[in-house]
Amino acid sequence: MAVVTSEQLRGAAQGLADYAAAHGLTGTDDRVWAYNAILECAGATGPAPAPGWILGTPAPGDAFDLDATLAAISEAAVANGVADDTASGRDRASCRVMGLLMPRPSQVSARFHELAAHDPKAATDWFYQLCCDAGYVRRSAIARNVKWSTPTHWGDLEITINLSKPEKDPREIAAAGVAANDGEKYPACQLCIENEGYPGRAASAPGGAHPARQNLRIIPLELGGERWGLQYSPYAYFNEHCIAMSAHHRPMHIDRATLGCLLDFVDTVPHYFIGSNADLPIVGGSILSHDHFQGGAHEFPMMRAATAETFAMAAHPNVGGEVLEWPLSVLRLTAASRDELLGACVHVIDAWRSWSDVAAGVIARDENGTPHNTVTPVIRRVGERYEAYLALRCNVTTSEHPLGVFHPHAEYHHIKRENIGLIEVMGLAILPPRLVPELEAVRGHLLAGDLDALEADELTASHATWARDVYARRAAELTPEGALDVLHEEVGAVFGRVLENAGVFKWDEAGRTAQRRFLDSL
Repeated sequence: MAVVTSEQLRGAAQGLADYAAAHGLTGTDDRVWAYNAILECAGATGPAPAPGWILGTPAPGDAFDLDATLAAISEAAVANGVADDTASGRDRASCRVMGLLMPRPSQVSARFHELAAHDPKAATDWFYQLCCDAGYVRRSAIARNVKWSTPTHWGDLEITINLSKPEKDPREIAAAGVAANDGEKYPACQLCIENEGYPGRAASAPGGAHPARQNLRIIPLELGGERWGLQYSPYAYFNEHCIAMSAHHRPMHIDRATLGCLLDFVDTVPHYFIGSNADLPIVGGSILSHDHFQGGAHEFPMMRAATAETFAMAAHPNVGGEVLEWPLSVLRLTAASRDELLGACVHVIDAWRSWSDVAAGVIARDENGTPHNTVTPVIRRVGERYEAYLALRCNVTTSEHPLGVFHPHAEYHHIKRENIGLIEVMGLAILPPRLVPELEAVRGHLLAGDLDALEADELTASHATWARDVYARRAAELTPEGALDVLHEEVGAVFGRVLENAGVFKWDEAGRTAQRRFLDSL
């Protein structure tokens, strides 16, 4: 625990009060109130602000460090006994401060909708900046992520090793193991709108750990005639990564109602794409228990994919159909009319849910009636037309592939083992943070030419076969300056093959024939 002096606390409180006023989180006349509110959050009753500061003007300065300032305030809170001496305890203290120093939800909603009535982009620009300035979107943490792109047959795939989500404190993990559970968990999950303003709780609390959300603001939206909420992801995977979540804590589902909600979203926020994870295990996202979508201001590699062939549906003559040249089996439907597009999407999804093709390994339902087919849908507007991307998914398993036939195969688990969800379907890899030290260790062994050390080193053992293959093909490129770039390229190539694993109709003659059988059924 760091020691925070009175002078440091004064500087932090003054600086944060000035920052809040300068960024429009509070008013200029709120500075004294803000200073005292910050002291209260730190469990302190002093010191007094510096002479002359009260009558001054907000001046946080270009060098103001929000993270360092909040760290100082949270350390004072720990020292004064009003925050737990853990990483999440400090985070709860920081979020409490920022939650106080920003407009109330009703004010944020009113301003957003006032702007959106004239310019939806101006509304999201304002809201996103607010979420960044309030520290809800963790810009400094996001900046630590490792990112690159890799040219492949499928175009340039985007790769990120996500380091922004904090690791759990070992003490919290231990506390969670002995935490009491009173049978009621509130909020039910991290996507519920009840998270707005929630103070968070420690791992030892009933219900287990839950992050603080005092600085979360959610914009109420009406999608499909129901209440939804719009927020930004605190650990964004791409530009303006937003989340739209139902006000009802209910399971994910892909059907006409879902597609109607997606279309309502792009009518409300026409400059964002929006999509949903699939609604079945293995091919779905990490949270299937709460109906939600993800979107934002980003064009993904899938959206730039070439058209491999076109097709038509007799019942929907005004809807264009394309098969994308993409590792997953993706159909792009386009139309000027949202209603016509909606009807065509429902037609394709209903057909796919009942489609079995044993030769292609696709089984709609098993002998117990359990469904295996679904889609990962993405919708956006391009000019005056609507585009829908329907990635065909199937979650069947076999003894050879117990985690899923159309899932990353075991030979690639050293790079990617988790589900291929919405974001990765579109060509952006979200890879685990363990890869940073592991790839550095692989680099060291390859530069030394010590291939036997790959199996002996626990950091590199899982990568040994892959690394030996890289060395055999590209040893001449493995220089101290270029070795990591080579490994990054090879990781991108593995991601491309992982996406190919997830494609239900492969890009060989048998796969193309199988896809044609399905298209003919439409």
